[in-house]
Amino acid sequence: MSTDTLVTLHGRSLLACAPDGPRLCGGGDALDVIGEALGQRAELVVLPVRRLADEFFTLRTGVAGELVQKFVNYRLPVVVVGDISAHVARSTALRDFVTESNRGRQLWFVETMAELEERLRPAA
Repeated sequence: MSTDTLVTLHGRSLLACAPDGPRLCGGGDALDVIGEALGQRAELVVLPVRRLADEFFTLRTGVAGELVQKFVNYRLPVVVVGDISAHVARSTALRDFVTESNRGRQLWFVETMAELEERLRPAA
């Protein structure tokens, strides 16, 4: 198993979670990641889509809300990196959730690290 790593991108400290780490299935799992991030003084958490339980993408399960709320409570933004197009194609509610999340500052969904890098790039 790989380890999560602290990286700096455009002057911001990010905890980049390893793709093969434990899946986040509930609030306790989120708290483990939050604890690690705060311990390393990360300003943002980068989660590969593979780390999220499948139930995260079925909004009625409440898993997405529970996980995201933990990050909100600790004022720690989180970015989900990876292809979620198949999940979004099956759910209008998820599509709307992703769209609204990407407009805010707490939760973003991006396909690649390059897309995240572009989002974090300071305005010229």
